[in-house]
Amino acid sequence: MEWSEDGIILGTRRHGESSVIVEAFTSGHGRHLGIVKGGRSRRMQPTLQPGNRVRLTWRARLEEHLGMFQAEPIEDRAADLMADRTALAGFMTLAAHVRLLPERDTNEDLFELFEATNDMLQTGLGGQALAVFERDLLAALGFGLDLTFCAATGQRAGLVYVSPKTGRAVSAQAGKPYKDRLLALPDFLRQEGADFGGGGSVQGLADAFRLTGHFLHRHVWMPRNVPPPAERERFIAYVTAA
Repeated sequence: MEWSEDGIILGTRRHGESSVIVEAFTSGHGRHLGIVKGGRSRRMQPTLQPGNRVRLTWRARLEEHLGMFQAEPIEDRAADLMADRTALAGFMTLAAHVRLLPERDTNEDLFELFEATNDMLQTGLGGQALAVFERDLLAALGFGLDLTFCAATGQRAGLVYVSPKTGRAVSAQAGKPYKDRLLALPDFLRQEGADFGGGGSVQGLADAFRLTGHFLHRHVWMPRNVPPPAERERFIAYVTAA
């Protein structure tokens, strides 16, 4: 078995005396692991840093085997991430989110959004981009939010709330009597993909992460008995700092 594809390094762990197990995210093969022989060498260590884009060639006798990676550098992003605490916290949050996906589960749309979000982490759009990624991650895991029309009236305008129980949007008029029990819905979360403009208000970003965090906790973190990524809390603190 063999394939070659570009991917982004999520992390590594030691394997034997000189090798490492590389975890990467790819478009056609999802989150994938493989052994890189000599991965701890001075030559290979800079290439295998989290955040870097590499050309991966995977080989194994059988598809279910861990297999071996060969990695060639394409784009060095690790140095830039290390120099920017907000971007670094954002990337580590993205990596933690991707680890929630089944290994080798292909999702080309989510990979494209991952790339776009990673590119935006060092811009004023980083907070919005990561919140949108969390929204689409929920959908990829089978817990998508319905933000297209009001659950109570069916109207598509004036959607400003989300039910914490159903994950469905609620209009301002229908939700007014229950607003203290509903989650705020920032307008940018209703847009498709990462195609949005403006940096978003501090309150809007806080509301977005409260919304996505609520459903990640309810459907993913709590059932799997795993804590939210500590890096996520740091990132939110950075992007919502007044």
